[in-house]
Amino acid sequence: MHDFRFCNNALFYGIILLGFILPIRVSGQMAEKIDTTKTYYLKEFVLTQRRINREVVPAQTLSGKQLEQLSVHSVADAIRYFSGVQIKDYGGIGGLKTVNIRSMGTNHVGVFYDGIELGNAQNGTIDLGRFSLDNMEAITLYNGQKSSIFQPAKDYSSAGSVYLQSRTPRFEDGKKYNVKATFKTGSFGTANPAILWEQKLNEKISGSISGEYLYTTGRYKFTYRKEGGYDTTAVRHNGDVNALRMEAGLFGKTKDGNWRTKLYFYNSERGYPGAIVRNKFSNEDRQWDSNFFVQSSLRKSFTERYHLLINGKYAYDYLHYLADPRKDASVTYTNNHYRQQEIYLSAAQMYSIFNCWDISLSTDFQWNKLNADLINFAYPRRYTGLVAIASSFEMEPVKLQASLLGTFTKETTSSTATPASHKPQYTPTVIASYHPWRHIGLDIRAFYKKIFRMPTLNDLYYIMIGNVDLNPEYTTQYDLGITYSKTFSGILQILEIQADGYYNQVRDKIVAMPTSNFFRWTMVNLGKVKIKGIDIAANAGWRFGSRLSIDTRINYTYQKAQDYTSPDDLYYKGQIPYVPWHSGSAVVNAGYKSWELNYSFIYTGERYASRANTEENYILPWYTSDLSLSKNLRWHKTGIRITAEVNNLFNQQYEVVRSYPMPGTNFKLILNVTL
Repeated sequence: MHDFRFCNNALFYGIILLGFILPIRVSGQMAEKIDTTKTYYLKEFVLTQRRINREVVPAQTLSGKQLEQLSVHSVADAIRYFSGVQIKDYGGIGGLKTVNIRSMGTNHVGVFYDGIELGNAQNGTIDLGRFSLDNMEAITLYNGQKSSIFQPAKDYSSAGSVYLQSRTPRFEDGKKYNVKATFKTGSFGTANPAILWEQKLNEKISGSISGEYLYTTGRYKFTYRKEGGYDTTAVRHNGDVNALRMEAGLFGKTKDGNWRTKLYFYNSERGYPGAIVRNKFSNEDRQWDSNFFVQSSLRKSFTERYHLLINGKYAYDYLHYLADPRKDASVTYTNNHYRQQEIYLSAAQMYSIFNCWDISLSTDFQWNKLNADLINFAYPRRYTGLVAIASSFEMEPVKLQASLLGTFTKETTSSTATPASHKPQYTPTVIASYHPWRHIGLDIRAFYKKIFRMPTLNDLYYIMIGNVDLNPEYTTQYDLGITYSKTFSGILQILEIQADGYYNQVRDKIVAMPTSNFFRWTMVNLGKVKIKGIDIAANAGWRFGSRLSIDTRINYTYQKAQDYTSPDDLYYKGQIPYVPWHSGSAVVNAGYKSWELNYSFIYTGERYASRANTEENYILPWYTSDLSLSKNLRWHKTGIRITAEVNNLFNQQYEVVRSYPMPGTNFKLILNVTL
């Protein structure tokens, strides 16, 4: 077993101790400025058009009313409307859904729930399909990292990030509770009730409880093109889902700060419909999931210059996967149970040296444990320490940020397995923004970031496949972009445009390769990918008198993502699998009195299903159109919203992932009642 040593143990543990136990209280001359770490309550106003985030780092957000208007079922469905994103959807409501930002790979995307990352040390994949929008306040996608330096070290550790912000209770004057009940039904035998109760306990503490149940048969017709050149119509089976989600939260305010605690529980049984290959239309694999976590966060300002953020989390995940040859003779009997546990602690400190200059120190610790009922399983335990030092300087018209992240990892295994040895990793980020004209809403920005992703525990220890000698996957990102916004007094009231050009590199990509025995594969560092792309997003808000409003949103992405692994490879410089050259979306929302009409369009261009860019692997472009009509009613103090949706309006037959057909035209009826 290799000895595990940090570069300087005393220094590293000293920083961790300082971050967790000895936050320094500093005092000094108080400067008159707005404290960006506090919450200020303003008189309520209504903004119907979503604003592009004018941040140093490229960011896209869907929040509030716009999330409600889109014909989406889960977080994965909503993210499809962001530029630079590819969603892998393995078929219908019950299929796995993962996100890939700017072609760097799913494992390079960090997913954060209320500011704390959702983890999966086993395979690094977060299924975004299990996160409902009923209790979601905002979804934000960042390329690189958030613009703020007052954040945990974990927030610096991904090439791209998705932030999910759940609803925070807000009460009108004199009101002590809010109740929201929702019922959705429609195609595929869907029944989806949800309820949210928010209670004001006193002037400083409020709580919320929410629950949601989802049942669907997952059955839908699809058209399958056979080798003979003709189509056949079949029904998708084994896509049923039976899921329950429960959440509870406490929210509090303290002097110059706030805190929150969240409990989350998700339990599901689902069928995996499987791939349609060799004229095999059915699959009987089943999966059971249970996910639980409790997390807390405290944010406090001790002076106007010194601020502290503390996060803590415990998570438990259970997965049971069954493939039974008695139901499907083509499969090998598999009945595996996996149990993961995670403990996460974080302390972030920020100090304002001057009004224009801030520095921060963030220290995190994470422990992961994976057990399974497999023969000769390694039973790995991973210990991870992260330290991030960052600085931010802002003096109009320039904003500058720089950070350095240190990652220190140790692993242990059972006595029969050799643990992996990981060297300390240090990764920098530099960000700049320039606002050339005071009275013109134009910002120019650029960033450079180098980051990596650790091999997952499956990559390292999965039986007969894992390789403990794997190196991390490294990514290098370059981005240059502009944001322009302008308000008008006529029919066109607001126009915002955001454009970014970028160049990314991924090296030491972890891939599965056959060994001397073709039936035994192993994980190796082999791949190298270069990505060039352009992301464009445009918003416009139109007002025709006092009753009619129209809001529009357009996204477009061009990506050339090429495989540079080996010049001797027949497919050298080929487009990597499932990355289209062209993709985009458009949303139009019209509001007239109490009526709302929403049309959304998504397009994914031609692409290949394999690194071999051949005719056999070519996948046709696809598009979908969704239409919804809503009516808002008021009965005494009760708000009622009725929505009818038609999704895939033109019955497009398409596959996001080859051999996993998606649903054709389907319908949904939604009833919202708010007290």
